[in-house]
Amino acid sequence: MFFRNAKAKQWTFDERLSDLTKAGFSVSRDSGGVLVTRGGFGANITDKGNGDVALGKAGVMVGKEIGVLTSGGYQMLIRTSSGVELPAQATHLKGLHAFNEDLREALGLTCLYNQALGTTSQAHMYDRVVDRDHQHPRPWEK
Repeated sequence: MFFRNAKAKQWTFDERLSDLTKAGFSVSRDSGGVLVTRGGFGANITDKGNGDVALGKAGVMVGKEIGVLTSGGYQMLIRTSSGVELPAQATHLKGLHAFNEDLREALGLTCLYNQALGTTSQAHMYDRVVDRDHQHPRPWEK
């Protein structure tokens, strides 16, 4: 007797998108890929081929843009590519974490340990001293 391992099903990109709509997400195609939204949160996903999906950073929808979470050192902020900056509230953080978890589960992606602990930031801006590193002469150049 020979035992064979069952082959994993190879999902197509369209099948993954239909799974997202079944999970309650709104899916809209645009020139850069696919925008997935639900409950004021959104993410861009693109087709990598062979049914693989590239998931962009999830964020809070600010108008028609996705505002990504940024750590300012003193406060969590939501920033868009057009420069809009809003303070992140606890409801934003909890909702964003739940959105990201549900999106990964619906797409069949693995969740990494640090992402499972809570909401992660795309950018960190801890140093608020302007031009601190551009002092002349620098102490080590004397």
